[in-house]
Amino acid sequence: MSTPDEAQRRGRRQFLLVASLFIVPLATAIVLYYSSAWRPAAGAHGELIDPPRPLTVSGLLLRDGRPAPEDVFQGQWSLVHDAGAACDERTRALLDELARVRLALDKDTTRVRRVLLHRGSCDAVEFLSRDADLLVLAAVGPAGKAFLSQFPPALEEGHGIYIVDPHGNLMMAYPAAGSARGLLKDLERLLRLSNIG
Repeated sequence: MSTPDEAQRRGRRQFLLVASLFIVPLATAIVLYYSSAWRPAAGAHGELIDPPRPLTVSGLLLRDGRPAPEDVFQGQWSLVHDAGAACDERTRALLDELARVRLALDKDTTRVRRVLLHRGSCDAVEFLSRDADLLVLAAVGPAGKAFLSQFPPALEEGHGIYIVDPHGNLMMAYPAAGSARGLLKDLERLLRLSNIG
């Protein structure tokens, strides 16, 4: 037969044991969440622009020569490709690759559009006239340079690929070469998690 003190100690031990079943996992989760030693991989294939940058549209012309409206990047997800100063075969091949990425989205195809940015002597109209879904924007003058400066440096050098959300925010950047598979996976994830656009 146990004494009242022993029964009280046994009761405390049982209480602490039961309490630790709840407190230890919670404390472990908090430590892991706030420590930088362990973080799950984000899983993005492109360079995440954090925080997303709202694009200020100025100095851009549409294919027909009219100034692009301020909301030109709003309403749909945009795959923006910069052709630099020359629209060449590399540009055509990359636009075809972006068209395949867009078509691979299946039912979400209409939520995404391709956008070609060019400047200088790019003669895009000839080989782009067959792509009705392609939005062609020419960056002109000092205002066009100011617009391009909102993008990471790869765009200034030409041949970068960028994702702009339906609110006109620059979200992700990709190198032009070998990005299609990663771009598709990131887009599928964005479209699945987002109800905009």
